[in-house]
Amino acid sequence: MPSSTSNTRTSAPAATLTRTGVRARLVHAPWTVVVVWVLTRLWLVPAALKLPPLDGDGSLDPSVDKVYRGWFDVLSSGTFPAHDVSWQYPPGAALPILAPGALPSLDYGAAFIVTAALADALVMAGLLWLAVRRGRSLAGAWLWTVALAVLSTMPWNRFDLQVTAVAMAALAVAASQRAWADRVFGALVALGALIKVWPVLLLVGTERGRRTRTAWLSAAVAAVVLLGVFALAMPHALSFLTAQKSRGIQIESVGALPFHVARHLGWSGTWKAKDGSHEFVGPGVETVSLVMQCLTVLALGWLLYWRLRSRRSAPWLLPDAALTAVLLFVVTSRVISPQYLVWLVGLAAVCLLRRETSQRPVAVLILAACLFTTLGFPLLYRELRDDSDPLAIANLFVRDLLLIAAAALSAVRLWRAGRVEQVGQ
Repeated sequence: MPSSTSNTRTSAPAATLTRTGVRARLVHAPWTVVVVWVLTRLWLVPAALKLPPLDGDGSLDPSVDKVYRGWFDVLSSGTFPAHDVSWQYPPGAALPILAPGALPSLDYGAAFIVTAALADALVMAGLLWLAVRRGRSLAGAWLWTVALAVLSTMPWNRFDLQVTAVAMAALAVAASQRAWADRVFGALVALGALIKVWPVLLLVGTERGRRTRTAWLSAAVAAVVLLGVFALAMPHALSFLTAQKSRGIQIESVGALPFHVARHLGWSGTWKAKDGSHEFVGPGVETVSLVMQCLTVLALGWLLYWRLRSRRSAPWLLPDAALTAVLLFVVTSRVISPQYLVWLVGLAAVCLLRRETSQRPVAVLILAACLFTTLGFPLLYRELRDDSDPLAIANLFVRDLLLIAAAALSAVRLWRAGRVEQVGQ
């Protein structure tokens, strides 16, 4: 009897270890993440297309069906929609808006979602290729698969997925030791920046010396050439340079948090559809807007100081620095749209390809922020906008605090990583 009891006691931990080992093997098996990706996309893409039985009222997302379709019509005529207040983008944004035209057999809205789905598939293929063929971690593919699924259909109804794919490709190329890698990296950064500006922040983490000179010069030359082509080919290509000057405090941004509370304390302001988004207008808004802009300048100053104090020779520091820079930009911006989370997920996925990354806990915070972003938009958005409903405010507070915590933690860990590398040198 004693020996039987002893065997029972020792077999239980062994069984637990076996189950743990099976789960670990499943997580680290490429086919597992492929299956999850396929299953989630088989639901999400048809849901974005509003195909039966997920068709709802049968209308596509208004951003695609009305805004993007209208831009497509104007851009197809050979000019930029400069008189449309919702057009706030550099001229490269015309590329993802015009791309659905390559699928003439489909309605524009459906074609746009298909092009976004193709970008998603290319990103996933790239993450898997780097993990399997280059010996990188599958964590990046898992984050991309799960986080975009948590964001529901929104990523396929915006062109942020396409520009994020360009940024991720730039970081993947930069990891190569080939002689041409830095030039291609710079060119891809320029292309991304001409679609949605923020990819220019990828240049923050370039290695000292020749690699920085090559990448920055390549980015500058490519940007000038592309801008020149757009300016010569289509009128109003540079209208984006003044489009952001009148931006206020968008209702989902960090700067909006005190106004949501103030609405319940007698604040006389309200919201207004302005410059393509819903913004607060009223007493104190301009002051908070100025504060947020100052915080952005301070964040950029800190990033420049970090560049001066770190050597940045480790290949994983480039994507880590890119994630930190974009996080700081997002939390200090006057606007935080739900699609900004796609940028952060993409950059975090590239970071997680490297097991040495300093940003692993930051990726967890970003994933959590994706959940509350989806709860806020579209589920609680009307309550937040019209009434500053307590539940909607609480959800927004949690989401924005998660992003603030992610930005702070990202900066601290990047600083420590840069200092450790410098000491190691």
